[in-house]
Amino acid sequence: MSDTATIKTLSDPRHVMELLENIPDPEVPVLSILDLGIVRDVRVYPASEQGAFPGVTVMITPTYNGCPAVDVIRMNIRMTLIAAGYTPVDVRTALSPAWSTEWMSEAAREKLEAFGIAPPNSVPSVCSLDLFQQDESVRCPHCGSYHTEMVSRFGSTACKALYKCKDCQEPFDYFKSH
Repeated sequence: MSDTATIKTLSDPRHVMELLENIPDPEVPVLSILDLGIVRDVRVYPASEQGAFPGVTVMITPTYNGCPAVDVIRMNIRMTLIAAGYTPVDVRTALSPAWSTEWMSEAAREKLEAFGIAPPNSVPSVCSLDLFQQDESVRCPHCGSYHTEMVSRFGSTACKALYKCKDCQEPFDYFKSH
């Protein structure tokens, strides 16, 4: 591919989105960062007159303030885009508005369930005034039963709770809704 064709491809924000689709979430690798909805904006800047490749700015919103995976996500975005020819790469973090499970794609919810993690319910259970409310009904990703109980408010990561199905007896993570 000639430099002109390369620069034309690199100048298309859809190319950046295709690359970002291949970056997994470090804590839930079955999901990409696009599946999670944490990529809020992508801006590609034109190549300079000196023939440099286009630069790109990616805006992300972490799933929660203080998420330990954010540094890994930033590094993976930079490495992926630099390897594809973008320079410079600027990854910015926006904390407002706060990320919501409503930003997850429907495909993300299906991938979670197929992986054995119950997807978030449509009613927020975190950051709610009803924090100490009765356990919500969570569907078992293994057998589909709602006859489940929370074992711990925290699962394998802080964004998940540990549940157990009373019918099939299998434990499972539930991705908390925010």
